[in-house]
Amino acid sequence: MYNPLRIVFMGTPEFAAHSLHTLIEKKYQVAGVVTVPDKPAGRGLTVQASAVKQTALRYQLPLLQPEKLRDEQFLEALKSWNANVFVVIAFRMLPEAVWQIPRYGAFNLHASLLPQYRGAAPINWAIINGEISTGLTTFFLDANIDTGHIIFNETIPIEEKENAGRLHDKLMYAGAQLVCKTLDAIAKGNPPMVQQPQEDSLKSAPKIHKDTCRINWNNNARTIHNLVRGLSPYPTAFSELKTIDGNSMLTKIYETSYELKPHELSAGTIISDNKSFLKVACADGFIAIEEIQLAGKKRVAVKDFLLGFREIAQCNFIY
Repeated sequence: MYNPLRIVFMGTPEFAAHSLHTLIEKKYQVAGVVTVPDKPAGRGLTVQASAVKQTALRYQLPLLQPEKLRDEQFLEALKSWNANVFVVIAFRMLPEAVWQIPRYGAFNLHASLLPQYRGAAPINWAIINGEISTGLTTFFLDANIDTGHIIFNETIPIEEKENAGRLHDKLMYAGAQLVCKTLDAIAKGNPPMVQQPQEDSLKSAPKIHKDTCRINWNNNARTIHNLVRGLSPYPTAFSELKTIDGNSMLTKIYETSYELKPHELSAGTIISDNKSFLKVACADGFIAIEEIQLAGKKRVAVKDFLLGFREIAQCNFIY
């Protein structure tokens, strides 16, 4: 089906880049791409382009990387593309001077069922909070963050062992299809415009900070398990491992299971056979660590970790 829309795509990470790739492969008219300036990243601080820029270059699309979104030169260049709709995914908050440019508006793809989990990290927080489902929403941009009229939404289940990385990918692929569905509805001239419902209590999805990632072994087992999978593989839950010589080692924990069982052990106490399992006492049971990484070492399965750490049962995790 011919789609008359002329699109400007705005985004940054892989989550957005997949939608851009899908639009191009499906022959939508992408007039140009806007992404962030290249930034130093990694231990060597090598300057790296965003995933969206890399996709734009692969398909030889016109590209803008403004430092400031209100810059007059940027606005003039953006207008020169003569787009009639903007698609925005995992980018920056757009000023009114930008989102009011296209005739058919600018819409965003957000990885939650709005109005729940507005904010920067909806995938992580849905899992951390123990949700059994989440979803995707496309909505028209307005002057506030994640508050505009909803076009479409789609519910996505969260599996018991699913972590943030696996849920990210599931939402990324489904999100690209929802973006296409949204563009097709706009092209037909009849996109839904549903005001976001008023909820008694809203769950937010703020940016993840280091303190968010620290495991408190005084919490209950399910809370800790959900924190680990909600932060895996990045930015990763962590704890301090106190060794038999009194030193502490930063330890990242990627995969866990849990056991509800009364005990009288101090939170953070380690139980292990030094061969096949490593359990940590918490408020109402035990966390079984399945994948772990010591500072400066590789991420490994717990059995491989124990091969090089025979005295683990004499250590403990601290908070």
